[in-house]
Amino acid sequence: EPQLVESGGDSVQAGGSLRLSCAASGYTYTTYCMGWFRQTPGKEREGVAAIYVGVGRSSYADSVKGRFTISRDNADNTLYLQMNSLKPEDTAMYFCAADLAERHLSDQCVVDPEAYTYWGQGTQVTVSS
Repeated sequence: EPQLVESGGDSVQAGGSLRLSCAASGYTYTTYCMGWFRQTPGKEREGVAAIYVGVGRSSYADSVKGRFTISRDNADNTLYLQMNSLKPEDTAMYFCAADLAERHLSDQCVVDPEAYTYWGQGTQVTVSS
């Protein structure tokens, strides 16, 4: 059973940066989708960024394009989200997720929480103005 553990959440001032990490274990797939998502109380979970692991193709929500970068370290099987120029509206619980379904190499991983099966427990990011 895949396990995902997020870390790196913190409280920062607007304009600051944070890097979230997601340690993945329990599977040996080489090409699959992973993503970052966020949720605030009373709202639906929304997609932030996704990456096709093993291919390197990434996708971003419009709200974070140019500010956030998703990446993965193959050596230690860790997913990262570098967040720069943070805004108060970025405040949320951030989750990483994996979708291990087989897909074509030309596919694009979607930034849609409905497409993901395995989830971490989340890490809180708070951005103050």
